[in-house]
Formats: sequence, C-alpha cells, structure tokens
Amino acid sequence: MPNRSTAIDSTSTRESAATVMSEQALAQACATLMYEKDSASRSLGIELTSIAPGQAVMTMTVKAWMLNGVNTCHGGFIFSLADSCFAFACNSRNQIYVAQSVNIDYLSPGLLGEILTASAVELKAGGMTGLYDVNVTAPSGKVVAYFRGKSHRIKGQHIAE
Repeated sequence: MPNRSTAIDSTSTRESAATVMSEQALAQACATLMYEKDSASRSLGIELTSIAPGQAVMTMTVKAWMLNGVNTCHGGFIFSLADSCFAFACNSRNQIYVAQSVNIDYLSPGLLGEILTASAVELKAGGMTGLYDVNVTAPSGKVVAYFRGKSHRIKGQHIAE
C-alpha cells in the first residue's frame, strides 16, 4: 500500500498534467488565430510547426526571390522568420504582446533551397514584459542567426476567457 506522501504526489502529478494540457490547448488556439491573421508570415511561406506555452518553432524555405546580391538569403527575410517565431512564442499565453526591442546577429548565410528553422524559447515572462531567444538554423544544424527579443504586453487577449 502506498504511503501518504506517494498518494499526494500522484494527485499533484495528475493536476499538473491537466494544467499543462489546458495551457497547451490555449497556446494552440492562440497560434491558430494569429496565423489566420498573419498575412505577412503566410506570404513569405513561413509555417508554424510547433507551439507550446512560451515556445514556438517555425520554418521557411529560401526561395530565389529571397536572395541578395551575393546569392544568399537576404537578412530581412531571416529577420522576418525569427521575428514571427518570437511573436508566436510571446503570444502563446493568451495575452497580447508586441515587440519592444530586438537584436539579431547573423552568423552564417541561408542558402537557396534550404529550409530554415526558427526556434523560440521564453527566458522570462510576467508583468508587462518578456524576454525570448530565437535561434535560426539550417538543415545541417549550422546556426544562421541568433535573435533576442523583448516583448511588451498591451491590452486585450486573443481568446475571451
């Protein structure tokens, strides 16, 4: 027969799992609504591949019309991929956040035909601001860019509660 502490731990685990599922469902619902409205990301071929509370993963294939004068992906398109991923991560908890400041470092070129992947992770959130890191990588695993964004909460929610 399990001791009392084991029974309490089991109950806590069940309650935590239910909370996580609810947060995940909310993140998915917010992302679905945002993506439907996000004509900029959709027109660039940016696709949302994963969403979780405080996290997002998005991809973009480098097309010929995205190449710059040295035949690599223009930094503006790489920035757009990272910025979109940042937006989905910081809006995943049903509060509306906008970018307050961002910085990007380009570390290696994106090449024609590569599927670039942006992965955003929340470092700090709460109150009126959040801090997020986004890595953009190529299929080989090379890091194309490192992006850090600070978000600011504005009024409203994606889904009325």
